[in-house]
Amino acid sequence: MIDWTRVATLRDEVGADDFDEVVEIFMEEVDEMIERLRKAPDISTLEKDLHFLKGSALNLGFRDFSNLCQQGETLSANGNAGAVDVPKIVQSYDTSKRSFVNDLASALAG
Repeated sequence: MIDWTRVATLRDEVGADDFDEVVEIFMEEVDEMIERLRKAPDISTLEKDLHFLKGSALNLGFRDFSNLCQQGETLSANGNAGAVDVPKIVQSYDTSKRSFVNDLASALAG
């Protein structure tokens, strides 16, 4: 679900002091987009929205969530935005975020 190696690499790249701020910014931006998808997904912008989410997820190691965003982005790009399982994508983010928050300290302690 979470690529902890990627998370550790990001922390090394930005530095331990700035890592918490990077995570906070990521969560704020992605939470905002997820709330829009949760309440009223816009089929006309779904491809762009999922592209943004995919990139953000990859940066922070949300592997499974990123894969679902990629699948939805591809469907949207091929004219099948209505076939995207938005609730599944939102659920994946919720699960990934919970895992990330709960396991971050122990995952990076090693």
